[in-house]
Amino acid sequence: MTGTGVDVAETAGRTEGGRLPRARGFAAWPPQGSPKAEGKALRANVPRSAHHALDLDGSRPDAVGAVTESNAGRIPELTPIRVGRMAATPFAFLRGSAGLMAHDLARTPMTGIGAQICGDAHAANFGLYGDARGGLVIDLNDFDETVHGPWEWDLKRLATSLVLAGREAGADEDTCRAAAQDAAGAYRRTMRLLAKLPVLDAWNAIADEELVSHTDAHDLLGTLERVSEKARANTSGRFAAKSTEELTDGGRRFVDAPPVLRRIPDTEAAAVAASLESYLDTLAEDRLPLLARHAVHDVAFRVVGTGSVGTRSYVVLLLDHRGEPLVLQVKEARPSALIPHLATAGFEVPPVEHEGRRVVLGQKRMQVVSDILLGWTTVDGRPFQVRQFRNRKGSVDPAALAADQIDDYGRMTGALLARAHAHSADPRLIAGYCGKNEELDEAIAAFAVTYADRTEADHAELVAGVRAGRIAAEMGV
Repeated sequence: MTGTGVDVAETAGRTEGGRLPRARGFAAWPPQGSPKAEGKALRANVPRSAHHALDLDGSRPDAVGAVTESNAGRIPELTPIRVGRMAATPFAFLRGSAGLMAHDLARTPMTGIGAQICGDAHAANFGLYGDARGGLVIDLNDFDETVHGPWEWDLKRLATSLVLAGREAGADEDTCRAAAQDAAGAYRRTMRLLAKLPVLDAWNAIADEELVSHTDAHDLLGTLERVSEKARANTSGRFAAKSTEELTDGGRRFVDAPPVLRRIPDTEAAAVAASLESYLDTLAEDRLPLLARHAVHDVAFRVVGTGSVGTRSYVVLLLDHRGEPLVLQVKEARPSALIPHLATAGFEVPPVEHEGRRVVLGQKRMQVVSDILLGWTTVDGRPFQVRQFRNRKGSVDPAALAADQIDDYGRMTGALLARAHAHSADPRLIAGYCGKNEELDEAIAAFAVTYADRTEADHAELVAGVRAGRIAAEMGV
């Protein structure tokens, strides 16, 4: 190895007129080994049919204990809202219990193939958002739990969520199981497709409405069109018009709308505003002139999500010279709920430099197109991620889909998940393991039904705990 970053022990290119040294970080030439064959060989140790298994041991906490533990470090007065939202339905419970499911998944069969995973890839964490040119993209859109981990965890969480969403929507069991199986099938087939494409084509594949035709999700077209129409109107301007008031100097400020939106003390607002200076250091330099033409006018606290309730989350109002708003979200980045369970799964847990950075880099590794203002900062010693708020975001409520749409939605999200994983894991390796037949699809579907049953039991335990006074809940907020 030389000091130039070039590995002279291996070579690539120029077989006719001499050999070029292989630069570190690039592939060897000729290609070495067969990732597809390596993936196929993994079936000997972990048969695809084994993925149906769920082995819950005595170390598993009960539902109330798991939720109580996950509330640690959150703002105490907001945790009853989180519990109330999780207690609403079994699907809502799943949304808030990524850590509990990771505990269980760490005890299921795994191939050992790692990828950048979402960590919370349930069916409601896919949706539409705006790109830099005003178009809409369909992709995963929540990365609070993202880590390098087993690709199977994301797929099993997605499949389970489809069963629960289908049950909530009133679909019969065959339809719910079919949705889970279709998601796994679309994942497998998409991974095989990506494995056959030139790398650049695979890298940039299926990030927009073309995905609907690719996955034969035509029954979703009307739903996606309605969601797209709403997403295009879901902007900073619309949010600011509803949530702010004009001041005498022509500026604006947020107005209280408790418990979701509330004004904060001047010292707290000043700390958030000051943190934006270090946030600028995390952006590409070509973004800086855009923000330099906006002034910071106000900061407010805003409650978000289901699993995120109780974390610190702010909205920052920026105005340009015409008074047009741009709203940023400054959201606390807690350690991923999956981290305590990766070692059990045989995965290394590297040190995290900054939790906001982890979230941002994980998002960029999985999405084809990411928010151009995505970055991170620190407020009063706590790590935060920063992103545009209401960036033409729109989402499908999987629990509100018609029975004949839930399997289409499963195929679409399964394909999106495969594409996201293929950015960090070689699609040839995963495709080699998944294979051509439906053995894996059927096993994932069987797991999903079993784990959906377990989640319903966990939800019932939480509801009983609320009624017994073991844990406080504020319902309907």
